[in-house]
Amino acid sequence: MDKPLEKVLTSWLKQQKQACGFYLNLTVLFGLLTGLSLVAQAYLIATILHGLIILELPKEQFATQFYCLVGLIFIRAGLAYGRERVSFEAGRRLRVQIRGAVLDKLTELGPCFIKGKPAGSWASIVLEQVEDLHDFYARYLPQIILAAFIPLTILVVVFPINWAAGLILLLTAPLIPMFMALVGMGAADANRKNFSALAKLSGHFMDRMKGLNTIKLFNRGDAESEAIESASEEFRERTMSVLRLAFLSSAVLEFFAAVSIAVLAVYFGFSYLDHLNFGHYGAGLTLFTGLFVLILAPEFYQPLRDMGTHYHAKAQAIGAAEELMALLNHKVESGTESASDPLLVKGKADPLITESFRAGISIQASALCVDSPDGTQLLGPVDFNISAGEHMAVVGPSGAGKTSLLNALLGFLPYRGSLKVNGVELNALNKSQWRRHLAWLGQDPQLFHGTIRDNVSMSKPDMGDETVMALLEKAKVLNFVERQTHGLNHPIGEQASGVSVGQAQRIALARALGQDASLFVLDEPTASLDNHSEQAVQTALREAMSGKACLMVTHRLDQLHTMDTILVLDRGLVVQRGSFDELDQNQGLFKQMQEESNDEFTNLKGLNR
Repeated sequence: MDKPLEKVLTSWLKQQKQACGFYLNLTVLFGLLTGLSLVAQAYLIATILHGLIILELPKEQFATQFYCLVGLIFIRAGLAYGRERVSFEAGRRLRVQIRGAVLDKLTELGPCFIKGKPAGSWASIVLEQVEDLHDFYARYLPQIILAAFIPLTILVVVFPINWAAGLILLLTAPLIPMFMALVGMGAADANRKNFSALAKLSGHFMDRMKGLNTIKLFNRGDAESEAIESASEEFRERTMSVLRLAFLSSAVLEFFAAVSIAVLAVYFGFSYLDHLNFGHYGAGLTLFTGLFVLILAPEFYQPLRDMGTHYHAKAQAIGAAEELMALLNHKVESGTESASDPLLVKGKADPLITESFRAGISIQASALCVDSPDGTQLLGPVDFNISAGEHMAVVGPSGAGKTSLLNALLGFLPYRGSLKVNGVELNALNKSQWRRHLAWLGQDPQLFHGTIRDNVSMSKPDMGDETVMALLEKAKVLNFVERQTHGLNHPIGEQASGVSVGQAQRIALARALGQDASLFVLDEPTASLDNHSEQAVQTALREAMSGKACLMVTHRLDQLHTMDTILVLDRGLVVQRGSFDELDQNQGLFKQMQEESNDEFTNLKGLNR
């Protein structure tokens, strides 16, 4: 990782500490008080031993110092405990904020952006990478201050009693951070590669688990096992490279700390043997001085060694921060920003707008172009209008831009040009407020792990059982629910296990009806259903959409007789528009699609014979 990028990431990490600033300061305070109590402890121990051994004073004379020493032991223990608690709280609060910001950003970017990576990769970012920021805030940042203050405090008390010992400490202190930096130079890059390998493994494994049936049917079990083994081996190698750096760093720090303490001990040993006679200001070297300095010597280097240990927390955090920063700084393209209503404030719910939506929704699109999250144009320019209560269908070959149009209307894809709802530009609306007035039903609806009641009442958790039952009846699925032993509490597992495809579609329809929406947005709502389920869903939709606007994407041309307007898209452009009868009488893409549909039906009949 290049130095400029590392500096940017470090700066970004430090900017996030506002979420836990109070607890970071408290952690530093506890650490500083621990350092001061340490100096006092060393002073008391040296005083007691010097008095007992050299001055041969009675033990009773040192009772006060002894009790103070015992008290300091308990005080240090309490300070250490408090420091651990508040440092953990600092890391916890930071993780909560970053994880919340990541989830909010993903919500803002929408499902179209999320589909750009496997689910396992997103899980790695939200869980592991955020988790690996903890020690940077709980350990590394407080230790930077303590690594400067505690050694400085010890130097301040050592120099007045022996300048030679102080000079040895001062000259050897830079060795530890210097070699720590040399050893840890590649640590951030190693951690970044480790996270990349973990994300790759997570995404690969989760995708293969979801598609296990397909893998077996196509006899790809051995090949996919080898691919997972290869990804696992790459992750193992990356992890071991990180551990190698960590162990090498620890060994280097321990070596230089031990050598420095040994130099200090040699100085005092030769001084007591009268081979050295300097450093004590001509006052003679006492046992108190030697004990006091040698007790403090390990504690002088300990904060520096701790910083070396926690330096890898910094490298780990930098490796995790690269992807997190890129995600959180990702700009959402937002086309036209102006709103025609001067009372409307962008991003805030407006009661006037809400009342307008409840009365009915109309849509006006002018020179509308829809882009993918990476900026590729998917649709446009197109123009169309949907009046309040009007039903419009969008048809066309695969890749024509039908689903892209729906995603732009739902606020999941950026657009250029104009897309107004009741005269107000969509980009100027609060997206949550806007979606409350939409009923969405797709071809593969997502039912969540829980119960039927949980899924139907998702938009309104306080919805009563009678309301849930009424919605299920409208969706023509109440009979199925009543036959279940647990009724509304019938469990639904992952990937809608526990219900059939048709039942899942109708439960999703009941959920959509619970929105009490003014606009129905439908994407192939009957694509994967049998004839019976298709008829049930169509009947429920016709009843629910009466008097309300609808925009539906479909390949089922036989469902379009009741639609007021049909848009025919091809390669992102509107090539035809009109009612079913008008398009049926004219040559064009719609007529061609009808003929192809009839041919497919004829072929199917032939196969059934």
